[in-house]
Amino acid sequence: MKAIVISAHGGPEVLTLTELPDPVPVDGEVLVRVKAFGLNHAEAYMRAGAWGEVAAVPGIECAGVVEHDPSGRLATGTRVVAILGGMGRTRNGSYAESVTVPATNVVPVRSSLGWAELAAVPEVYATAWSGLFGTLDLRPGETVLVRGATSSLGQAAVDLAVDHGATVVATTRNPAHAALLRELGAHDVLIDDGALAAPVRERGLGVDAVFDVVGNSVLRDSLALVGPRGRVCQLGFLGGFEPVRDFDPIADLPSGVRLSFFGSAFVLGTPHFPLSDVPLEEIYAKVEAGALRARPARVFAFEEIVEAHRVMEAGTALGKMVVTVD
Repeated sequence: MKAIVISAHGGPEVLTLTELPDPVPVDGEVLVRVKAFGLNHAEAYMRAGAWGEVAAVPGIECAGVVEHDPSGRLATGTRVVAILGGMGRTRNGSYAESVTVPATNVVPVRSSLGWAELAAVPEVYATAWSGLFGTLDLRPGETVLVRGATSSLGQAAVDLAVDHGATVVATTRNPAHAALLRELGAHDVLIDDGALAAPVRERGLGVDAVFDVVGNSVLRDSLALVGPRGRVCQLGFLGGFEPVRDFDPIADLPSGVRLSFFGSAFVLGTPHFPLSDVPLEEIYAKVEAGALRARPARVFAFEEIVEAHRVMEAGTALGKMVVTVD
């Protein structure tokens, strides 16, 4: 099969198209013929060596068809999406014509959306849903601040929260992106300079929950954005550990505020965070109906993977990028 491998740690140019043996599923796995896969910043970190030694073939999600399921649960030809399960990290991932995935991380889909549209949903919408509803327990009528909202994960969170009936305050570092967030349904847009607590109080926004895609560099400020019974879920990693090396829960965590972390790459599909909890079928139905705006911002061919990674790192796509394999 054709596959894209990390030939050495480095920039996008280290991604190399090559031939590898077809993978063979064992018990507990499903062999998927990949039709399209989404691009994620996690794959850029892996490619650059920031996550240490990883699998040769990157890619943490895909859409495709079942080629073989040893258990018989999924018939050959079933349309599926596959998410995480160690793909690209501890096992070869989805930047290939075929991939084996733990059965717990393969979900059948009945949607008639095209392959590129199917591939724009799985990882970001499953992560956003889990953070908003599984962790923050966001309720209709509440106000949620999505920090880092122009990222593909941030946009998915805005999309789902608006559909759920929440009031969304979205943040971006670039004023030119405010219009995009308002189009997604954000009630208010703030320009994020790393210090949002004072502007939020001055505008009387009354934030109940924070969905933080930015990370450690703004953790203390995110905690100051909510009231005494507010909730903060951190999903980003920017800034590394240095900003929080001296984090003191007594001094830095306001009384009554609940802080949580959701690392989808490590838990989605596990017994405690099964994919059956994520209503992917309902999400796809809402995408088809136009209620959710999960469409790829850009679509690349398989052979354009180096350029796709360059665009991802430049941050110019303003949304989810997808690569088609066929």
